[in-house]
Amino acid sequence: QVQLVESGGGLVQAGGSLRLSCAASGRILSINDMGWYRQAPGKQRELVATITSGGRTNYVDSLKGRFTISRDNAKNTVYLQMNSLKPEDTAVYYCNAKIKVASGGTYDWWGQGTQVTVSS
Repeated sequence: QVQLVESGGGLVQAGGSLRLSCAASGRILSINDMGWYRQAPGKQRELVATITSGGRTNYVDSLKGRFTISRDNAKNTVYLQMNSLKPEDTAVYYCNAKIKVASGGTYDWWGQGTQVTVSS
């Protein structure tokens, strides 16, 4: 089994910053792409950013310049640095990773989500 454990969410005022972390554990052979998604109240889950095993990043256009995704391969961890937060950033943020497990298959894995609330 593989688990993705998120941390770093919380309540912050508009203009503030948070850094989310997501650590993968289990019988992992390798991790390919990792990413962050979010789901705001009343809306569907949307992609925020992705990062490949080689460090290539992709962002939603509306978030470029405020959010930064990074990873530490030695720790099987992906991060999301969020700056200049706005109330509309309020959502549950989910970690995602494509992981090759010991059985040989590659699967998408999801964290349970961490709440980010931005107050005005």
